[in-house]
Amino acid sequence: MINPTPETAAKTVRDPRYERWRWTILIVTWLAYVGYYFTRKSFAVAKVGILEDPTMEMTKSTMGLVDLSFGIAYAAGQFLWGMAGDRFGPRVVVLTGMIGSSLVAVLMGFSTPVIVFGGLFFLQGLFQASGWAPLTKNVSCWFSRRERGRVFGFWSTNYAFGGMVASAFAGYVALHFGDWRYAFHLPALVLLLLAVLFFFRQRNRPEDVGLPPVEQYHGEPVDVISSKSKPRTPAESKSQRALKFVREVIASPMILRLGAIYFLLKPIRYALLFWGPVIISERMGTNIGDSAFISAFFEAAGPPGVILAGYVSDKWFQARRMPVIVIGLFGLSLILFSFNTVTATNSRLAMILVLAAIGCFLFGPDSLISATSAVDFGTKGGAGSAAGFINGLGSTGQILGLWLPGMISERYGWDVMFTGMGCFILLAALLLLPKWNAVPARAAKPAS
Repeated sequence: MINPTPETAAKTVRDPRYERWRWTILIVTWLAYVGYYFTRKSFAVAKVGILEDPTMEMTKSTMGLVDLSFGIAYAAGQFLWGMAGDRFGPRVVVLTGMIGSSLVAVLMGFSTPVIVFGGLFFLQGLFQASGWAPLTKNVSCWFSRRERGRVFGFWSTNYAFGGMVASAFAGYVALHFGDWRYAFHLPALVLLLLAVLFFFRQRNRPEDVGLPPVEQYHGEPVDVISSKSKPRTPAESKSQRALKFVREVIASPMILRLGAIYFLLKPIRYALLFWGPVIISERMGTNIGDSAFISAFFEAAGPPGVILAGYVSDKWFQARRMPVIVIGLFGLSLILFSFNTVTATNSRLAMILVLAAIGCFLFGPDSLISATSAVDFGTKGGAGSAAGFINGLGSTGQILGLWLPGMISERYGWDVMFTGMGCFILLAALLLLPKWNAVPARAAKPAS
């Protein structure tokens, strides 16, 4: 599927059956994570209608607390589901999350009391957290390190594309049926249908269908977490191996640093994911459909940024991810500092352009941190734990992006929020700058 690099071209024999499975896994896991966003974005879009609904006693501050319940559960879930993905495999974890998320979304569409909304959104956060880490592990089992920048560059467009399509879809059905509750019900149906597809077409690793590990297929060295890692012994059980990988992941200084960077990056992404339609509606006076449509430009610019970041890290920086992340973060901080000035005219075009610029410079570094680098430094064996740990720390920061916008906007306005988020991103860039040339340790080449 991905052309081998010059170093491995002579050693790689393309197996049509292997390549068909790689295509299948790439597509079905991509669609699965797109599906998660249909139920994740429902409340963000429905907020515009809820604020106008006299039967719903919700202020923006109250909505921030409901979002907070999601954020707490999502952060905790990242740690738990990441380890579960390494222990039980992605298939069981992801199917549980997709089905559970669909059911919770349906219940939220029928709910009215704030306390019920908060409790259900807490459950939604737990189920939503089951997607990213196990799915990145799933992909890492089918693609080797030298191609991961390009592979994850394409694959990581799922959450940008998913957010864009989910926002527009939820806004359209809510406007079409004249009720914000449809922003919950129909997206839940979409996710459930994708869960059926996942059940029939997904497999955890090549060995499950009688194929060799991807390192053997490509004749590449096996990644290790550190030079101190010991080879596993035949007597080790699956549980013991999983626990060993978890311990090594948590002890890795680079994994910890990436988690800290992601803690600073994720608040702005979720502030726009969960509050974008409200920000646009209040600044421009648009309805629920138009607000959702304009907010989708934030995610629409994500896929080009993600694909470019992955390609550049592979081709220009020889599979080094840190330079691309640092450059992207510095650029993003400048755009956030200029947001208030650019959108002061309330021009639709200005709003669309600045949201697109944020999306382009945000999603590239985001994908390299949460997927490609997590797999590189966590290794295939600990990929789920590494992705879960990095995303867990990021999701702890994400809580700020869910809770603070509602409170800050009521007291100080939106301008303060964007300036503060710009400071977060600038700090993240400075913290990662000393690791410009960092690469993961490598083990010996496998026998062919």
